[in-house]
Amino acid sequence: MAVTIQNSVEHAATLAIPTVKAGTTADKGKLRTLAFTHNQAGVGDAGSTIVLGKLPAGTVKIIGGLSRFYVNIVAGSATIDIGWQAYVDANGADVALDVDGMVDGLDVDTVGYRTMEGNTAATKLLGGNHTFSSRDGVVIAVKSIAALADDDDLSGVITYIVD
Repeated sequence: MAVTIQNSVEHAATLAIPTVKAGTTADKGKLRTLAFTHNQAGVGDAGSTIVLGKLPAGTVKIIGGLSRFYVNIVAGSATIDIGWQAYVDANGADVALDVDGMVDGLDVDTVGYRTMEGNTAATKLLGGNHTFSSRDGVVIAVKSIAALADDDDLSGVITYIVD
């Protein structure tokens, strides 16, 4: 074995001749937030959805580790999924609804703070981040696996980079 020095894909692109510029979601993008506050009005059956908000059109990268939320769902063994509604990508192609595309089966049985980093191997491979390229924006939503009780709470912020 030997000691190695290697470059990330992004840094290697800056060393190429001619230089390959990274997109703004990878270098020098603008950090923005999308705040959300939800207090459940009435009872919601298992499978109920809470729409958190809509990301802007264009290329947007959600920084999962910086996207945090407080959750108080009182149902026993409560879990949630976080994903997106169907949208049209930047090339005009339809992208299907994916209710657990960001976070799949997050245990929220106890009251507290969570991140949107994700818990699947594919998401972890991306650093817990998600990149969307859309024509009209992307709606981010939570699906409750258990029933929602009146007065259950979900509030926080989605942190993202936009070009």
